[in-house]
Amino acid sequence: MIKVFVMQTCPDCLQVKEQARNDNRFELIDIGEHVRNLKQFLALRDSNPAFDKIKRIGAVGIPCFVMEDGSISFSLEKVNLTLESTGQSCSLDGKGC
Repeated sequence: MIKVFVMQTCPDCLQVKEQARNDNRFELIDIGEHVRNLKQFLALRDSNPAFDKIKRIGAVGIPCFVMEDGSISFSLEKVNLTLESTGQSCSLDGKGC
């Protein structure tokens, strides 16, 4: 099962949640829902080099896909999901999640 880290207030995540909600390939983990989920995501983000570029550009790194083999992906195409541009952004610099 693919773990998907999302947050309710992230525009891209809302679309991902809607598409993945009834798909048994995904386990949705909302990092804003409980501090336990946030801690799980931060431990991953703080220790995994896949987030190095994400952190350098000031992005959060969600939606984030943890594949069954443990690899990290930020590519919706890799998990057969798509996004429709909303014009909104959730990074500190205004360039995306």
